[in-house]
Amino acid sequence: MGMKAFICLMWLLMWVSQSKGRLLFIPSKPDPNDAAASARWLVSLNFWGVLNTISADLGGAPFGNVVSYSDGLTGAGTGIPYFYLTSLDPTARNALENDKASLTVSEYPLGTCGTKDPMNPTCSKISLTGKLKLVDQQSKEAEFARKALFSKHPEMKDWPKNHNFQFFKLEIENIFLIDWFGGPKPLTVEQYLHPKMNNVGFLVLNLQSAL
Repeated sequence: MGMKAFICLMWLLMWVSQSKGRLLFIPSKPDPNDAAASARWLVSLNFWGVLNTISADLGGAPFGNVVSYSDGLTGAGTGIPYFYLTSLDPTARNALENDKASLTVSEYPLGTCGTKDPMNPTCSKISLTGKLKLVDQQSKEAEFARKALFSKHPEMKDWPKNHNFQFFKLEIENIFLIDWFGGPKPLTVEQYLHPKMNNVGFLVLNLQSAL
């Protein structure tokens, strides 16, 4: 079985309902020495993070907002986060005036940190910094974003049409990754976008206690 087919199979097995709790099948955490693989694993598996923009209403203060995102169809993430935002919310309004932004994601919600504190360096976290850009809503990229987001967040397709939700993406310029002791891992955007995905396995976690 090829690597791509193996990864897709693991994602197909991702959610299994049980009478008592849920079992989550996820690709196993990469070796901490493989920064690119660790970063992509963390971004692709997560469904939400804190999106930070420069506030247009608070005198340029940073404004963090919990947002849902997707970097691609299940098992085929691109590493580029896409968002479905409305200008009725400050985040989109801020980005349309000043596109500087960052997305911060933690491993902790995945349940793979065990009893470790979210700030423990072995409980991975990543901040992607760059520009939050509005996607051309008539483009093929917008169609990609729609499929990517609606596949992981099905209720989005039923959000109010009169709220003018639009697709945005984060154009990544810098990456801050902590996945072990020793400080942030050196990782370029090029390395992040084109990782060498080796030694992919999967973990089986009982999430009953986390629900």
